[in-house]
Amino acid sequence: MNIPAKLKQGDEIRVIAPSRSLKILSDEGVQLAKRRLEDLGFKVTFGKYVGVRDLQDSSSIEQRIEDLHEAFADKNVKGILTVIGGFNSNELLPYIDYDLVKANPKILCGFSDITALTSAITAKCDFITYSGPHFSSFQMTGMQDYQTTHFIKCLMNEEAYEVQPSSKWSDDLWFLDQENRLYEETKWKVYSQGEATGQLFGGNLCTLNLLQGTEYMPDLNNCILFVEDDELITPELFARDLTSLLQVTKGLKGLLIGRFQRVSKVTEEQLHFILDKHPQLKEIPVFYDLDFGHTQPIAMLPIGGTVRIDSNGMKFELVDF
Repeated sequence: MNIPAKLKQGDEIRVIAPSRSLKILSDEGVQLAKRRLEDLGFKVTFGKYVGVRDLQDSSSIEQRIEDLHEAFADKNVKGILTVIGGFNSNELLPYIDYDLVKANPKILCGFSDITALTSAITAKCDFITYSGPHFSSFQMTGMQDYQTTHFIKCLMNEEAYEVQPSSKWSDDLWFLDQENRLYEETKWKVYSQGEATGQLFGGNLCTLNLLQGTEYMPDLNNCILFVEDDELITPELFARDLTSLLQVTKGLKGLLIGRFQRVSKVTEEQLHFILDKHPQLKEIPVFYDLDFGHTQPIAMLPIGGTVRIDSNGMKFELVDF
């Protein structure tokens, strides 16, 4: 698996909207996110159609594809950030010029619905993509240090490093009120003990499952999986979606589960009940309540990269990314 060139100060980052439009963000939020990235030393530019907004808060397939192709073809662009998630990035997959993308590997980062796009490009183009902050994530003030630190470690450095747990987390609507946040102390947890090294694949569970049976699904055999889901999930839906993914994955080496939003009602009791149904998960390391997904803050995860996990000391290390 090829690794895109790391970012450095002075590089241009292109913001595109393969899912929902930039127009769902406030003007103040856009300027704040742009300024934060500029403060890190980047030049921030925007795709031609990021501000188009249709009946489903997106733009046409043709417009989104044009912005995607332009971002990969432009030699000045070194990294690509998605505006935000949504529901429809999988619409783009049959229309992507994968030869163009493969010939111009570069950092592509986002999460949630963007799982369909990043996973397909990794599968078809043989280079690592990244589950991590959207452009919109850089609007967030509280716990931004954690997010930015892992962004820099993953995308601006080549040395292996351990992903560190955040000391606190939040599931509040931070974008509505940045000054009055609700935080809780947190720690990562172990369902089953062990250690493993392998390629990492995954993302938003219900989105990744959309790729099953298509040419856009990565080869998940003998990998370490990471999965998360959002407020639309329920214990029953998570159980069904996880079962479906496990049934197409052979030789699973480990499983990492992102922290659930409270409204999902996927409690620790519910999660253990679901995991207990699968004997294979007792034979491999399984961690949960990790810092990725739809709670804050989130770390960076390389789709197709190599990671090492070890329940002794709760270690999670990025090796090749």
